[in-house]
Amino acid sequence: MTDKQDFLVLVTSAGLGQGEPDLGEKLLTSFLKILLDSSQFPDRMIFINSGIFLTTAGSPLFDIIKQFELRGAGILSCSTCLDYYGRTDKLIVGRPTNMRETVNALISFRKVITI
Repeated sequence: MTDKQDFLVLVTSAGLGQGEPDLGEKLLTSFLKILLDSSQFPDRMIFINSGIFLTTAGSPLFDIIKQFELRGAGILSCSTCLDYYGRTDKLIVGRPTNMRETVNALISFRKVITI
């Protein structure tokens, strides 16, 4: 028996891939919808850098991310990133986290997907 948890998604930006922001948002929306319906459900999702725009007021993906939370996934947003972008008081889903907790999660989960 191990103390490792199963599945973590690290969201590093507000879109998937590099290139046109609109395309990145469409790709990320599709990815998250398919993941939401898959048999491999994440235990936790951590949002860093511009990814925190997805967990704060005005998020174009709020409804999808809220569904992850309602189904039991922990939703965490980088507190340094929230502060940097002036969005600390605009967090609407999940809770803030710090780099220590993020690093501990990255080394504790069996599977980490970074998008």
